[in-house]
Amino acid sequence: MKNYTNLANCIRFLSIEAVEKAKSGHPGMPMGMADIATVLFHDFLVHNPKDPEWVLRDRFVLSNGHGSMLLYSLLYLAGYKKINLSQIKNFRQLGSITAGHPEYEPDAGVEITTGPLGQGISNAVGMALALKRLSSEKKLKRTPKVYVFCGDGCLMEGISQEAISFAGHLKLDNLILIYDNNKISIDGSTDLAFSDNSNLRFKSVNWNVLFGDGHNHKNIKDLLKKVQKTSQPSFINFKTTIGFGSPNKAAKASSHGSPLGSDEIVLTKKELNWNEKPFDIPSNLLKNWRDSSKRNNKIYTQTKKASSKIRGLKDFQKQADRIFKSAFRQFKDFDSPQATRKSSEAVLHFIDSNMPLFGGSADLTGSNNTKGKQMSILSHKNYSGQYVHYGVREHGMAAIMNGIAATKLYKTYSGTFLSFADYMKPSLRLASLMKIDPIQVFTHDSIGLGEDGPTHQPIEQINMLRLIPNSYVFRPCDMMETLACWKTALSIENAPSFICLSRQNLPQISNKKIDLDSFKGAYIINQTSKISDITIIATGSEVSLAIETADLLSKQKINSKIVSMPSSSLFEKQKSSFRKKLLQSKLDQIFVIEAGSTMYWNKYTKTENIFGIDEFGASAPAKDVFNKFGLTPKNLSSKIMKRIR
Repeated sequence: MKNYTNLANCIRFLSIEAVEKAKSGHPGMPMGMADIATVLFHDFLVHNPKDPEWVLRDRFVLSNGHGSMLLYSLLYLAGYKKINLSQIKNFRQLGSITAGHPEYEPDAGVEITTGPLGQGISNAVGMALALKRLSSEKKLKRTPKVYVFCGDGCLMEGISQEAISFAGHLKLDNLILIYDNNKISIDGSTDLAFSDNSNLRFKSVNWNVLFGDGHNHKNIKDLLKKVQKTSQPSFINFKTTIGFGSPNKAAKASSHGSPLGSDEIVLTKKELNWNEKPFDIPSNLLKNWRDSSKRNNKIYTQTKKASSKIRGLKDFQKQADRIFKSAFRQFKDFDSPQATRKSSEAVLHFIDSNMPLFGGSADLTGSNNTKGKQMSILSHKNYSGQYVHYGVREHGMAAIMNGIAATKLYKTYSGTFLSFADYMKPSLRLASLMKIDPIQVFTHDSIGLGEDGPTHQPIEQINMLRLIPNSYVFRPCDMMETLACWKTALSIENAPSFICLSRQNLPQISNKKIDLDSFKGAYIINQTSKISDITIIATGSEVSLAIETADLLSKQKINSKIVSMPSSSLFEKQKSSFRKKLLQSKLDQIFVIEAGSTMYWNKYTKTENIFGIDEFGASAPAKDVFNKFGLTPKNLSSKIMKRIR
């Protein structure tokens, strides 16, 4: 057997020294998982450092992302060009891609952004699912695997249960989860807060479970061999020692999140028989590392032709444009009242089953209306399916979608109620940070859902979404706006989109007014005169309310310009001259109507000109709830008249 000891020590000392130089970081985990990582990269991981984005590579995900120096050390040693020695020495410094927690950089070998614990496990499930679907569609001889490292904290986080339950149900046998069972967290021993039988937990959700010694190279290799061919996802529980090799800090919380210190590094070098200067890797060891991926040359050559034929999302926009041209012709004269969730469903019915669109819902398919007629259901018997039943797992769903999106194989979307965006927020934020493009469909977007009451009536959620940097929020008022919002969302490649839709029926009012080919997020949907005294901004179900309000104002000789703003996110990307002209009026007064929290709209007007809801809703028919909160044409026109007199 290969002598892995010094190969693993290359990881340990690069990590120790980078953390020491940065004066911050987490040396304990890289020291403890170096042996497992070495065996994995030398003997099992199918990858090519010279072609980091080779489609049919295996994926490696570091869920316990605080141990990021483990990943950077591996990538440098294996020969990924973007992670050079300069990057290692600038760990955690401004401008370096070796950030404190891994940040999505696929051409450098960083497959996903991790750090918030439990996210990486869930992202890996999404990657494994996307690769299983690809393998089934393309009838590949080999399905790429996803290896994910996780720690005690990842398994404590609730999102991990959502993800592993889903993976076990779908029998994702290309997913291998490697557990750094070191029994230490920030506060000290995990005995303080964690006494789960993790093996039984994974067995209960249909995983293949193995247990071993994370510092015994033969044992590590034997267990990794065993999981190469299974019919279930695999969980390998490796007992490890955090800070392995440190005489005074091994197996202690003191090695978790602080540099070892220069004195302890000297002692650790002596303990592990390492005599090199900081950041120096002996040439024979570096050559061994750089040669380790050459064992994959044959499979790389054999699959390169097949890889080049996998288009992924390269032709997506052409297909989308074709579909939407057809949809526009179909619905341009549509005039029946309809909930925008139903309008959205009508859009999905147009989606070609051959299009790389991969959708689902968190057990709300019939309420979110997220399944197109021609979409077959994905299951462990049909990995080629286009529609995923995620079950009641909102947060897991969002993180799994991030994993799917990160593969760049499919455009992915999902559905749940807008009020449950709260359950999904960490994953939504990470999608924005990574500049990936999942689409979340959020239905039941206001107090207009009525009888289900304040637990399900979103108030602050839509503005929470609007405040996420690098994201797009859409709230259409009818069928044609819904088409425009879907078309735009599907064209966005570097940010997530959130499409917020009504439960209640709404009138068709945007026909022949919205420019579907140059949609800019906002436009004039109604004017009571060529010269407007005031401007009223409205979104979604409140656009028709604004038009009714304007009709009452016109009877009092006040002419209004109604600006429908289905996407303020998109509107704010437009030129300032366009934005200024669209909103200007004779009296220079802007009013806003939206059945949600008012704070966001202060960027457009003063607080007293914003009509919304800054308290929780009520359980009653939609009309009664709108009446309760004063969102009626009569009340709004009266208040506007008082403001402008």
